[in-house]
Formats: sequence, C-alpha cells, structure tokens
Amino acid sequence: MTTSGTAQFGENGAETENVESDSGRQVDVVALGIVTAAILLFVTTGAAIGPAVLKSLAGTGPGPDRFLLNAFLLNIAIIIFGWSRYRQLCEEIRQRKRAEQQARRLAETDPLTGFLNRRSFHRAVDDLIRRSAARDRDVVLAMIDLDNFKQVNDCNGHTVGDRLLQECARRISGCLPIPALISRIGGDEFAIALECDGSRSERIDRIAAALVEAIGQSAMVDTISVEVTASIGLAGSNIDDGEEARSNAAALLEKADMAMYHAKRQGRNSFAWFEAPMAAEMRARTALEQAIRQGIARGEFVPFYEQQIDLRTGELTGFEMLARWNAPQLGLVAPDIFIPVAEEIGAIASLSESLIAQALEDARGWDARLTLSVNISPLQLRDPWFAQKLLKLLLEANFPPHRLEIEITESCLHRNLAQVRTLIASLKNQGIKVSLDDFGTGYSSLAMLRSLPFDRIKIDRSFVSDLTGSKDSAAIVHAIAMLGKGLDLPVTAEGIESSEVLSHLRQYEQIKGQGYLYGQPRPAAEIAEWLSEHGLLAHPQLPNADFQSASPESPPIAPMQAGALLPAARMQG
Repeated sequence: MTTSGTAQFGENGAETENVESDSGRQVDVVALGIVTAAILLFVTTGAAIGPAVLKSLAGTGPGPDRFLLNAFLLNIAIIIFGWSRYRQLCEEIRQRKRAEQQARRLAETDPLTGFLNRRSFHRAVDDLIRRSAARDRDVVLAMIDLDNFKQVNDCNGHTVGDRLLQECARRISGCLPIPALISRIGGDEFAIALECDGSRSERIDRIAAALVEAIGQSAMVDTISVEVTASIGLAGSNIDDGEEARSNAAALLEKADMAMYHAKRQGRNSFAWFEAPMAAEMRARTALEQAIRQGIARGEFVPFYEQQIDLRTGELTGFEMLARWNAPQLGLVAPDIFIPVAEEIGAIASLSESLIAQALEDARGWDARLTLSVNISPLQLRDPWFAQKLLKLLLEANFPPHRLEIEITESCLHRNLAQVRTLIASLKNQGIKVSLDDFGTGYSSLAMLRSLPFDRIKIDRSFVSDLTGSKDSAAIVHAIAMLGKGLDLPVTAEGIESSEVLSHLRQYEQIKGQGYLYGQPRPAAEIAEWLSEHGLLAHPQLPNADFQSASPESPPIAPMQAGALLPAARMQG
C-alpha cells in the first residue's frame, strides 16, 4: 500500500489475486485427491466387471455381477455429481472473496477519489514509519487544504465541487513519486506521506511547490471555469520540536495541520514547514476561537459609533456602527483581530446579528433624522434568509427601515452577482438603503454598478487619507465623485483625518464624510450622553406607536429647523 494515487488499487488487486491463486492451488490439490480416488475406484471396479461385460457382449460367458455393475454405475454418477458440486463451490468461494475484497476496499478508501481514507491512512503511515526507521530513513507528511473550496460548492453546487475534488486528486497523483501514500482526510483536505533521506530535503520542497502550482491552475468542470488554490503544511518524523518525540501518524498529522494553517495565515497558495512556535500559536488561536464563541454568548461584543457628516453643511446625519470586543482579559479588541477568526469558525452571523440588534436598540433613542449604517460580512451574503432575519430584528427593535443602511463590500460582488442582486432587492423592498463600501478596491465594473440598485457609494479610506499627498489618489477620488454625480448616487468619503482633506472634499456636492477628524468611534453610552447634551435624542414615543409609524411619509419627529444645524467643529472632542 505504498503506491501513488489510484495505482494503489493495482497493488492491492495483485495481492488479492495472489491470495486467490494460493487458495486455488489448495483447492486444486483437494480436487486432485478427489479425482484420483474416484479414478482408482473407477479403475478397480471397472477391472472387476470389465472382462465379464466383454464376455457377455461376445456371448461367450455370463454377464457381470449385478452388484458390481451397480457399484460401477453409481461410481460414475458420484464422479459427475461431485465434479459439478466442486465447480459450484469454487465459484461461490471466488464470489465471496471478491465481495470481501470489495468491502475491504470500500472500508479503506475514499469512494470519490480512490485514495485511502483517514483510518486506513493512519495505519499505513504507522507501518511506513516503522519500516523507514528500520532502514534509517525519515517520513514526511504533507497536509493539503483547498482554499475557498466552500465558495465553489456554494456558487456552483456540490456536483461541480465533487468533480473539482476528483480533478485535484488527479493533479496530486501526477506530482508525486512512487511510492507514496495519499489520502483524502475529509472534505477538501488531502494528506500525503513520503519516505526520504532527510525530512527537509530540497526534493520535498520541489514536490510541495509543484503541488501548489498544479492545484492552483484553472480547471474546467462541466463548461464552468473554477479556481482554487492550496495551502500545504509539511512535517517530518525527525523534526525536533522541543517536545517528547512522537513518531506516529497522529503526531505528524497534527504538526502538518499546524503548518498548513500557518501557510493560510501567510496568504494561502503556499506551503510551510512545521516549527515549534507554531504549536504555541495554534494553542493561542484555539483559545481565541473559544473566547470568541463564549464572548458572543456573554454579550462581550459591543457596537461603537463613528459620526457621519454632511460636508457641505456640517450637519450630523448619522453614525456607522463599528464592532468592538470588550474582552475581560484582553481589554478592548479591534475588529481586524476577531472578525476574520469569527468568519473562519462560522460564528460571524450570530456575532453580526447580536451587534445589529444592539445597534438598532441604541439608534431607536436618537433623533429620527439620524441614520444607522451597518457593515455585513461577505459570508452573510450567502445566507438566502438574511433579509428576513434583518426584518425580524427591525420588528423586534421597532426601528424604521428607512433609517438603516446596509454596507456591502465591493469585493463581494464578483462572487455571486445574482445572489447579491436578489438580496439588495429584498432589502430595498423593506425600505432599507444599501451602499457599496470600499469602492475602488474591488472588482466591480461600471456595468455592474449600474445594474445593481445601490443608494450610495463609499470611497475607501486608502484613497481619502492620501488625497492631498498623491495625485493618483486625488484623481481616483475625483473620478468616483463625478461618477456618483453622473449616476445620481450620493457619495461618502471614509478616513477624513485632516482639515486639508476636508477642504478638498467640500468641492463636491452630495458628499458625506467620516473619520477621526470628527472624533474617535465611541460606545453607545457616550454617544447617548453627547446627543442628549445637543438635544438630538428622540422625542418620547406615543403609547400606541408601532413599527409602521416611523415611515418616511409619517416621521415621528418634525424636521429640524435650519438654525438647529450642528457645525462640524462642535462634533470633535
């Protein structure tokens, strides 16, 4: 069982044929004994009655003894019946052995790719390690994980995903020398075990690089072009990781898995060798994942709010909700730390819904003219029930939909345009506004922007913050502002941090702004206190006020007078 890819079946089959051949020879010996005994009995009986039969036929003597004649005929019948039964038994034995071999093959291999499954791979690697140690050689184990494979399944269906797995299996087999052990560990994960002279040999590096390159090539599956990349972790049986040596399959898989996740965090589409610090890094990562799950249940994730200003009038128009983690042992944690982890462990939906529910409750107490902007994760766009879940949150908070704005990152659009279009239509049908966030950093075309009914586009902070120091950034900001004007789409500029940038942006009409120039994001309690000081909290609601009373046509609070506009300078501090 040390061959590569589906060639493994050939060796298994040959082994089975040898077993069957040995069994066949044993059966032949038995059959020979039976036939020999029958022939001897036939010859003996025939010799006894043969002369008498001949004399009887010639009419020169009496016939054979009737008892011997009956025994002779019975012997012939026994030979015929025995031979027939022997052939039937041989066929039954062959069928049973084929069924046993097929059952063994199904129990030990992955039916989709033909590779070893996890259980049989563990046994085979343990055997390989023992044999290699006896020859003073090492074993290297590689863990391969396909990047973004779930997206292929979600967008194209599981049939295309299965075909892609088979194609990746073929490419993996083509990159490996013989002998090699290959397994599909589960899902989109593969594992490889190789025997070599040194665990960190250049030969292994070349094989890993070839695997990364081969898997990363585009594949055509049922006329659909799909692309995935691979992250590979490598671990050798002779690596000293500072811990007690454990030369078995489970230990190597654990180390290779750590190295594989390290390769993913380094940008994916690459390979990495296991090193001792990775174990501590993995333990910290596991602790972080557990803390995030527990933090969601305990309500440790809280919304902070960043002001959004009409740059032309200086009026406060609303707030963008930003996630913060108030961890007991870590303090206040920024979203770039926990959001990617929450997305990877599948906790982003519950985290986001919890934050949105809190933000809707907070914003319900603001002046009715103030809006609330909320970012959603790209993973939430794949949820066909997201719009309904959001409506449920609005109803529970009794918050008017027209005051809510959902921000969708531009990089999400190219993944599943039809699904995004359906989601935007559902949100707008409920009265919710939808803006395109981080415009200029993704892959959307102008035709795509025209085909999707966005209410606003937001210029990414990377262009705005460098506006006065880079002609290219200034040109991009100007082009986006003019595009918004041409399409009648209001524009928001993120990352305003200086008065020079603010002065430059004020030349454009229908433009909002946000950034540290107007103060750092603040928690709900500070925002409520600040709004109270400036008379921008909501008026008391009537006892019979319901969800529908806060519609654009019948606002619960009268419009603010022009003299009550709040200068932008008063929003600092």
